Amino acid sequence: MPRREPFIADSFPEEAPLKRHLARVFTVLLFCIPALAAAQNASSSVPPQVAGNPKTQLTWYGHAAFKLVTPSGKVLLIDPWITNPLNVTGKQDLADLKKVDLILISHGHSDHVGDAVEIAKRTKARLVTSFDQALTYAQHLGFPADQFGLDSVGNVGGTLTFFDGEVKITLVNAVHGSSFTVKEKGADVPYAAGNPIGFVIAIKNGPTIYHTGDTDVFTDMQLLKSMKITLMLACIGDHFTMGPERAADAVALAQPGKVAPMHYGTFPVLTGTPAQFAAALKAKELLSRYQSLQIHETLDLD
Repeated sequence: MPRREPFIADSFPEEAPLKRHLARVFTVLLFCIPALAAAQNASSSVPPQVAGNPKTQLTWYGHAAFKLVTPSGKVLLIDPWITNPLNVTGKQDLADLKKVDLILISHGHSDHVGDAVEIAKRTKARLVTSFDQALTYAQHLGFPADQFGLDSVGNVGGTLTFFDGEVKITLVNAVHGSSFTVKEKGADVPYAAGNPIGFVIAIKNGPTIYHTGDTDVFTDMQLLKSMKITLMLACIGDHFTMGPERAADAVALAQPGKVAPMHYGTFPVLTGTPAQFAAALKAKELLSRYQSLQIHETLDLD
């Protein structure tokens, strides 16, 4: 597809009319600033938080694919390979996704990009990932280029804020690869897709979820302790990611309140199992943090 020009300039508001009378400037600001904010968040503005709102809900679709629904009803998908082999109702689940606000992609491998492009085109969801990944997905995979910008892409260490502060997403390191292939003139052509990442998703007055993406354990995971993670979603499959024992090491470093295993059993080569992971946690006196999770199960998170 044709290469899109850089979109950075599109993300900044127009300069205010500085030469007008001060009173007129104040008037313009009073009316324009709320209008600009409303335009930028037209599909995702958040009603005031009220007592009695439902809890944050997390649903697993298998592999590394999750749906997160905030108390105000915003819908986030993470690595949305909804039609993965473990999800026997994947096609129907995909069709049922009528409203999605954000799509988070940790890296370019097809089992994580998954059904993202189809979902984005249908729901107008914005893409949340690294800057390099976003440009590559738009250029080579057809992700709508007008559905990401400086509001939704960044890089490792940066925090992105959505829905008037209800959701904050910090991009963190992952030790893995990131690429994909596309058919060009009948041949599979590989493209680099930027560095892999993980996500720390903080819900205002609610839980903080750490999705590791695909990664090995690395010592900087200990820096995540200060983020007070409620639930860690840890890849345990081995071979392409950390296996159960190294995933237990990751838990010891990050110190989440709970940890649920993911990214296992989808293919024969992913040999790590929840039982092995639980045993590895027990050996480190961390078994109380283990959170079992079944496909289509929804967790209510505080």
